Amino acid sequence: MTSHTAQLAAFAAALRYDDLPEPVLRKIEDLLVDWFGSAVAGRNARAVESLTRFAHAMGPADGPSEVIIHGTRNSPYLAAMANAAASHVAEQDDVHNGSVFHPATVVFPPAVAVAQALGASGAQLLTACVVGYEVGIRVGEFLGRSHYRIFHTTGTAGTLAAAAAVGHLLGLNAQQMQHAFGSAGTQSAGLWEFLRTAADSKQLHTAHAAGAGLMAAYLAQDGFTGAAEILEGPQGMAAGMSTDANPAKLSEGLGTRWATVETSFKYHASCRHTHPAADALLQVMQTHGLQVADLAEVITHVHQGAIDVLGPVVQPTTVHQSKFSMGTVLGLVAQYGHAGLVEFDQHFLSETTQQLRDRIRMVLDTEVDTAYPQRWIGKVTVITTDGRELHGRVDEPKGDPGNTLSRQEITDKAMRLADFSGGAAEPDMRRAVEALWQVAQWPKVGTLLNRS
Repeated sequence: MTSHTAQLAAFAAALRYDDLPEPVLRKIEDLLVDWFGSAVAGRNARAVESLTRFAHAMGPADGPSEVIIHGTRNSPYLAAMANAAASHVAEQDDVHNGSVFHPATVVFPPAVAVAQALGASGAQLLTACVVGYEVGIRVGEFLGRSHYRIFHTTGTAGTLAAAAAVGHLLGLNAQQMQHAFGSAGTQSAGLWEFLRTAADSKQLHTAHAAGAGLMAAYLAQDGFTGAAEILEGPQGMAAGMSTDANPAKLSEGLGTRWATVETSFKYHASCRHTHPAADALLQVMQTHGLQVADLAEVITHVHQGAIDVLGPVVQPTTVHQSKFSMGTVLGLVAQYGHAGLVEFDQHFLSETTQQLRDRIRMVLDTEVDTAYPQRWIGKVTVITTDGRELHGRVDEPKGDPGNTLSRQEITDKAMRLADFSGGAAEPDMRRAVEALWQVAQWPKVGTLLNRS
């Protein structure tokens, strides 16, 4: 019987543009524009600039692929790494709930870089990106909750997602695609330990995943072989990285269930684990007309994954680390109605934010934990200074498929990201976004951001 890995590889190799239902095509366009905003937002972020300097030092100055934040050129490999790092730092890139995986930041950077190098069409790019999403999401689901407790799934499953997207653009057959998966899987990496000391590793995770996946696909095209059963084999990824892996997740619903359309957009500029509680707190405050001074205590009822990732961040010292602090995020939301880039940049260490942060705690909730990761329920209990106990609940946080962003909201978000980072002038960014909405008609993928 054909293995689950082989079935996934065959699907990745065989998918064609005409196979994609209309909702899938529209969704991957939405996700591309949303990713582009996050990529531009990476400009001037210290960790991103460091990785980009490395790429420029290692690569040609006149390569075929675009380094978006600087408007420079490089090899596909190094441009993919730089753009993957850039698009993950603002914490505004997309997320798939069931796999707890951020597909955009590891799929679009290598796919765009290779499409530019090959002169692929917009339709070919979109198809390859759907392949990357479908593969990466299924690998994340396969690895399960135990994997995510220690490993940053975007770095691990993301390596295979990148290999799948690039492999599709290269025209790999099913056997070659399986070899690409083998080479990608043996390079999968990314550990959560960096959060404890506010290290820069999260951007390295996405850069490495994009580059390693790209390399795996090119090697497979050249006849390089990889482990046939890198995912479910006795010494494969599941054996070393999971205790609850489910191989059936790799091939269930291929071609009928489109995981791409299940992907959520980020509204707040923070770790997605904070969003459900943030929206629930906003609901309580708006319903009861509460002000910051009315909040004596906020209890967030969360799943174990939130505790595992957010729990180590007690007193954040950097903007990026503060985005993984439940107390900081909810403190900003309580003050400003949302936790955006400006709010983090200017107020994450303010006296008011810190006072609020210390009044907020997480507790494990059986209902929320049982629903996770398929559903990310937000529940809070608010104790007011006058002694009331108020409850809030949100079943679909802003950005989820059932509470999604419109194309206008995606465009506006991209414009805000560019303005915040100074990554692009307003007219240049607007032209780029308007053009990207028409990507399916492009005969050839060229430069995404032309600066005047």
